[in-house]
Amino acid sequence: MAVVRRTRLRAAAAVRAVAAAVLLGLTAGVAGCDASHSTAPSPAVTDPELRHLFDTHASALLHRDRTAFLAGIDPQARRYRARQQAVFANLAQVPLASWSYGLVRTDAFPLPPAADGVRRTAAEVRLDYRLSGYDTQPVETTEYVTLTRRAGHWYFAGDDDGTSSGHRSDVQLWDQGPVRVAHGAHSLVLGLAPDRALREYAADADRAVPAVTRSWGTDWPRRVVVEAPATLAQMAALLNVGATAYQGIAAVTTGELGVSAAPADRVLVNPEAFGLLSAFGKQVVLTHETTHVATRRSTDDHTPLWLSEGTADWVAYRDSGRGAPEIAPELAGDVRAGRVPGALPDAADFKAGSAKLAQAYEGAWLACRMIADQWSPQTLTAFYRAVAQGGTLDAHLHGALGLSTAEFTARWQAYLRKELA
Repeated sequence: MAVVRRTRLRAAAAVRAVAAAVLLGLTAGVAGCDASHSTAPSPAVTDPELRHLFDTHASALLHRDRTAFLAGIDPQARRYRARQQAVFANLAQVPLASWSYGLVRTDAFPLPPAADGVRRTAAEVRLDYRLSGYDTQPVETTEYVTLTRRAGHWYFAGDDDGTSSGHRSDVQLWDQGPVRVAHGAHSLVLGLAPDRALREYAADADRAVPAVTRSWGTDWPRRVVVEAPATLAQMAALLNVGATAYQGIAAVTTGELGVSAAPADRVLVNPEAFGLLSAFGKQVVLTHETTHVATRRSTDDHTPLWLSEGTADWVAYRDSGRGAPEIAPELAGDVRAGRVPGALPDAADFKAGSAKLAQAYEGAWLACRMIADQWSPQTLTAFYRAVAQGGTLDAHLHGALGLSTAEFTARWQAYLRKELA
């Protein structure tokens, strides 16, 4: 997640357990974090009539057959039918490679009897989709839908009957408005923002991908999908959180941690906060977030936050030409006042509301920068990959750097004094 900072960095809510931060020098600061999409196969639908409904509805959308698509919607469900007509139109420019539904369970939420006596069931449904040229695995979303049976046929009849019981369908960009598309050399931008803004996002992402590849290597797809809602409220709805939790956050990265194959990651931009950044800040944000896309397969619960966030910052700032005091002003002030951190930043330091949030991100960046400077960039990335294989951090520090955790910490403290004094 990317957070705009004025005189100091404001805390931001983390998505799932992982947060990433970029602290910009000069006028702005940003931070990055991760949300999740599962990529398991869609569950099978055993009822042949429901299977037919799901398959024909998905095929109609994928092949842009509006008549067949609407044929799967209950003609009596007028409000829902109107919304789905809009969704069908909103998807017109989205380059879909696949779209499929799978039934997870019926009786998923309380559903009162229909006023007209028609048979109904409340279903949890999994929608999987892939974007052409970008997704190697499907993005999974959950929908809570009402299904009705009329004249021997099943229909989709609603997607908000479970809201009152907490069964909310996942929100997608195309639920919010017509999706525009910008194609870059290494990027695909889907958004509700104006076309000019989408082209600018694509240009920044296109610069980010080669920078990340130079630092991390080629063992990632080397392309990125950016989603650009038009407002903070739309961004929050996509992440299923309140808007206040993301006020001031410029971007987040979504993705599943610890899976063996590359998932369908997205960089999700908040135009309100992103628009406050300098050109330099915008580029740092997208390079930082793209680093998370690249490192996903080598990031898991063994990876300490100082390493994942510091590495993303190191990649983003590597060619900036800016000095450490300019990029890490909060920590520089502490060091000059004699307040050198006693330990590497821990998970608590990265939490929203932490008094040490800015210093945690800056210290993490400098720890990773030190490894790249005093050993080599290849040592840093190899160390990152090794940590995800399991074992203790102390063992990996010994193996990669020949230092214990205590020795590494002492060396980092000396590096802070040298670079920030």
